[in-house]
Amino acid sequence: MSETPDRILRLRAVLERTGLSRSTMYRKMQNGSFPKNIQISDRCIGWRQSAVDAWMSGPMRYSADAER
Repeated sequence: MSETPDRILRLRAVLERTGLSRSTMYRKMQNGSFPKNIQISDRCIGWRQSAVDAWMSGPMRYSADAER
């Protein structure tokens, strides 16, 4: 059984999926209640789809510490 690789979502896709504003999302990242972004290249960041999906399944219970 092959496992599908985790997709990397760009900022626009994350904002569209979550319905959050950019400032709210970054504030939640700062306090650990939203997944941290990952560096894709020098000037490019993204978020793991699995982490965003985990947040969406329970935004009030989500903790970035549990992601590790």
